[in-house]
Amino acid sequence: MTTGHVDMFCARHLPPKEQQPEFRFDLPELQFPEQLNCAHELLDRWVAQGQGDRPCLVGNTLRWTYAELLAQANRIANLLVNELGFVPGNRVLLRGANSPMLAACWFGVVKAGGVAVGSMPLLRAKELTQIAGKAQITHALCDARLAEELKLALPQCPTLTQVLHFNGDAHDGLEARASGQPATFANVDTAATDVCMMASPRAPPARRRRRCSSTAT
Repeated sequence: MTTGHVDMFCARHLPPKEQQPEFRFDLPELQFPEQLNCAHELLDRWVAQGQGDRPCLVGNTLRWTYAELLAQANRIANLLVNELGFVPGNRVLLRGANSPMLAACWFGVVKAGGVAVGSMPLLRAKELTQIAGKAQITHALCDARLAEELKLALPQCPTLTQVLHFNGDAHDGLEARASGQPATFANVDTAATDVCMMASPRAPPARRRRRCSSTAT
């Protein structure tokens, strides 16, 4: 089994095998090849099998077929690799509410061999700083409406050097820059065991302050 990652951060930070759960894939439908990019199984193959015109994602203002989602994800993957210095294994912060564009970003990251790190829209700069530090985030794709807290976090995130915003109208936003990229992309040949998704590392719980009260007598 050959890893597709160049940046080996995730492999170095996995717990020892004896501390990991036992992974069992006994059912016939759970037999996967050693080399596998899950974006192919979840998206590409449906288009290859002639299902590209079927509805796939429905948002407030748009409706994408499988083929349209595939094309957008491929453009994002090409943008990451061709213009943003992305290498397989890099971690990408995804910041936004559920939307077709966020889904396209997730697929673009995975296609490029990256690790998608989701984050809740309600997180503030302090929490985003902790996530970026723990996961050594290198890139961020952020909904333009949530840009302010990420902007505040950036000075404390030295590894996070590439940030693009989507769902906005800026001339240098993600959609505008991705539109000039090819709609086809050769998925990175990751191993089936390569990490492709990371839950946001949880911040340490804040200390509870005791509320002191006094009663005058």
